[in-house]
Amino acid sequence: MAKVGPIYKNEADLVMALKSKNREAFSYLYDNYSSALYGVIYRVVQGEEVANDVMQDAFVKIWKNIDSYSREKGSIYTWMLNICRNSAIDEVRSKQYRKESQNQNIEDYVNEIDQGSQVQSKVDHIGLKEVLVKLKPEHKILIDKIYFEGYTQDEVSEELKIPLGTVKTRIRSAMMQLRHVLNVN
Repeated sequence: MAKVGPIYKNEADLVMALKSKNREAFSYLYDNYSSALYGVIYRVVQGEEVANDVMQDAFVKIWKNIDSYSREKGSIYTWMLNICRNSAIDEVRSKQYRKESQNQNIEDYVNEIDQGSQVQSKVDHIGLKEVLVKLKPEHKILIDKIYFEGYTQDEVSEELKIPLGTVKTRIRSAMMQLRHVLNVN
């Protein structure tokens, strides 16, 4: 008979267990959040092997830095999402990644396109696409570019030919709209 892991009544209990370096709490965290976080990482790095490496590194960062998590700044998921997204962006910007992507074999590229569609269905399954559809089009494109494609605000400003101040304002509006849709305080 398989061992049943702990069930945490709320996020505060989970965070308290994590901060006391409880390995079962970390396993619970990984089991319940890794699929959603992997989808975000994969969308940024566009490669299964790289995404797996980034995912592992991100969870090590989460484990080592759990004491820096503050509930006042957002949910544990949002905190982890930022760590994962930033780790993926760092990987994409690294010299090694750029060098490897320049020398990519055409067969590998075709395989990545096929795998990308599989990840897209995972993202759709967790409902992110349904939530983003509720955003205004000018907000949705910014969220896609910044949070899923790894663009900086400056890069979005240049690509879409929108003033940087407008990009920042729209992102803030989009985040407020997402909070409203998700009923997050």
